[in-house]
Amino acid sequence: MSLQVTVAAPFKHTRKEKLQRSEFIFYLTIDRKWMSRDQANQVLERAKALGMVEVADGWVRPLLDLSGITVPVGFRPDSGIFESEEASQLLIARVAAARKVPPAEVAAEVNRVIQDFDGNLRLPAAAAIVAGKNRVDFTDLRDRLAAEVLRESGEPGEKKENKGK
Repeated sequence: MSLQVTVAAPFKHTRKEKLQRSEFIFYLTIDRKWMSRDQANQVLERAKALGMVEVADGWVRPLLDLSGITVPVGFRPDSGIFESEEASQLLIARVAAARKVPPAEVAAEVNRVIQDFDGNLRLPAAAAIVAGKNRVDFTDLRDRLAAEVLRESGEPGEKKENKGK
């Protein structure tokens, strides 16, 4: 949530529907003194990858519903905005960006797929199914998705040991 507020803040405070890339970076670095220029560029790239903003021809346009986001008085982003998200969440965001819909809509579709399997399907697998249906490439996330499935399933060594007994 902190990333959404961080991304929304420049648009809400300047009351503009789009900002030049330099204005966006200036707001985060010089105006608010929240981060370095490299960190601000990283925030912008993460927001773009997660479908929160569109960056084209030097302009940044929010894809978030800004009316639903409040920037609290005294807000300062925490270091969590730089941490990478789970691969399944990245994949959901990728599908949302490809379809130009909110990530919540794709997440709901992923949940329906899980229900179709009577709850016997893990989130990363369901996200992969939805991505496949939408022809969204996720080959770069395959290993991370597999690792998530193993983490959600518990210790991978446990099942192998039980079979041998």
